[in-house]
Amino acid sequence: MIAAFIALIFFAVFGLLKSSDPAREALTRAKANPQLQLELGTPIEEGFIIMGNISTSNASGSANLDIPISGPNGKANLHVEASKRSGVWTYSTLEATVNGKPDRIDLRP
Repeated sequence: MIAAFIALIFFAVFGLLKSSDPAREALTRAKANPQLQLELGTPIEEGFIIMGNISTSNASGSANLDIPISGPNGKANLHVEASKRSGVWTYSTLEATVNGKPDRIDLRP
């Protein structure tokens, strides 16, 4: 029962991170980015384990996430740093690093 409880907490935390606005926005931008589509191929899929943290309190908060993604031609990591003010997320960092490539792809508009 202890192992089941730990597994439940593990999946709940990762589920909350995956469903957060910053994680969804990062994945949406990654899937729509032509350079990432060229590097990774399509479809671009989200990895299972998202690392980082999100804290929110009413209409403010912060997020710092690393999200693994992959496509048929390779893998990459999305790094997200964001702050939430008055209910709106602002991204100070939203970039992808393709495995084996030194350059980062900026996904901010």
